[in-house]
Amino acid sequence: MRKIPVALVVLGLVTVGLTGCSIPSSSAADCTRTPVSNPDVMKLIDVKGDTDSAPKVDVYTPLHATHLGYEDVVTGDGNAITSDDQLMVMDVSLFSGATGDPIVATAYDGDLSRVTSPSQWATNFPGFEKALDCATAGSRISVALSPDDMAPDIATSFKLDEGDSVVAVLDLQKVYLASATGALQFNSGFGLPSVVRAPGGRPGITIPSGTPAPKDLVIQTLIKGDGEKVTGDQPVRVHYTGVVWGADEAFDTTWDGSAVSVTLDGVVPGFAKALKGQTVGSQVMVVIPPELGYKDQEKASIPANSTLVFVIDIVGLDAEAPTADQG
Repeated sequence: MRKIPVALVVLGLVTVGLTGCSIPSSSAADCTRTPVSNPDVMKLIDVKGDTDSAPKVDVYTPLHATHLGYEDVVTGDGNAITSDDQLMVMDVSLFSGATGDPIVATAYDGDLSRVTSPSQWATNFPGFEKALDCATAGSRISVALSPDDMAPDIATSFKLDEGDSVVAVLDLQKVYLASATGALQFNSGFGLPSVVRAPGGRPGITIPSGTPAPKDLVIQTLIKGDGEKVTGDQPVRVHYTGVVWGADEAFDTTWDGSAVSVTLDGVVPGFAKALKGQTVGSQVMVVIPPELGYKDQEKASIPANSTLVFVIDIVGLDAEAPTADQG
């Protein structure tokens, strides 16, 4: 997993199923979240203002947090964070627990292209993972960070004294889906791969033994999401697993980390055809014949003239970064 340098963090501030059937994954419905933890500490922090602008924070100083505390100042109604590698866009403001003075903040400029995840932030602020667990898009969360909830070099870079606490305000501007979510779809597909899903959403693919690969492109929507449509005008965030027809193991998967951003002109034609017109939240299985894949080219562990099978979860659409004219 790529780690974000401190400077970027603080200034740029990561059973068997038949074809068409799947096992539901954990989702926002499975989340339980306490609105206020460590209330004795959190009552010393007062946060005001809109979630799309820098907060106004009053701290009863000196504030010393011996362990993490958080409070949902505003509870949003968007997607919930159910995985440490789930993608999100978050604005952050940090304040000294000793003095209440501002330390550093993100730009609060409405730029939704700065995509990170709880695990990336946890490189420098381990306490963020717990504070963000099951939090929803649109939420504003105040956090009291103990010294143990921050990396040692963070305290040094902020010129904090030993034992100082930090107050953070986290504004979740956008949260991508953790995996496909929507209505299961029926597909008749004798002789096609079967797909199962682990509790976290990760799919498993079984290629039917001894069955020849289809000669034509096959696209099946396994789960139909109700989000925005993929048109190709915006990059698409996807989780995927890819298998060569006849192989026992996947040649590639994103499920060991965060979803990746792809463009329809940046993937093989069969993959692009499978995405176009689908909706966010959908899971799609596609069987790609060689002429719509890598043709007669060998690619790493993929032999030439291979038929490819992908299961793709569409978890969101990326926003374009604002131009200089837009600020």
